[in-house]
Amino acid sequence: MINDMLTQQKRLNDETNGPNWELGINKYQKEISWARCIYMETAELIDSLPWKHWKNINQEPDINNVKVELSDIWHFILSLLLQECSFKTSSRLIQDHMSYDVASSFENKKVLTDAEIVMKKALNIAIDDKTREKDLVKLLESYFDLCASCQYSISDLHITYLAKNCLNKFRQDHGYKEGKYTKTWNGKEDNEYLVKILHDNKNINFDELYAKLKEIYDKL
Repeated sequence: MINDMLTQQKRLNDETNGPNWELGINKYQKEISWARCIYMETAELIDSLPWKHWKNINQEPDINNVKVELSDIWHFILSLLLQECSFKTSSRLIQDHMSYDVASSFENKKVLTDAEIVMKKALNIAIDDKTREKDLVKLLESYFDLCASCQYSISDLHITYLAKNCLNKFRQDHGYKEGKYTKTWNGKEDNEYLVKILHDNKNINFDELYAKLKEIYDKL
């Protein structure tokens, strides 16, 4: 699973940013900051929790979106690892820190019983642009600690990562980088359609998922 995700991430980055993206510049000469990407996706995860003391204080956590945001954060962690380390070292670092024991069901409403704890653990993922291998170890430890608190299993991560990787490719193929692609489809984000497709098709593969996204998108 680890090598599969690293391979998929490198392929997506090669296609999206150009073959020398590891140098920190994409093919359009725009600077890449994976640390900033991780920081911002972590903020989106926190926004899926009822953290506001002045608004909707009894609101349930948006569990489906937490799942998506954990996957988004993982995309950028993989990218940072591949930029800072060799493929072999990246795989070893993940392997050394990926073992954690949680229930695999993300449908359980008790998953996020303490949103405050989850939020504080999410904040531990924030890193700066000078991250190197010793800091990557801490990042991985914090990330998998957060996954465990969300009862988000390694199997969940692998499945959701591959699905979101497919959606990211779909976005790029339909003009996302050029600003031509709209993430909102008939009032709902494409992420929501992705979650529903996964819910309705348990063993769907990459190509089948891409085809179902295209089928919905072409009807808009």
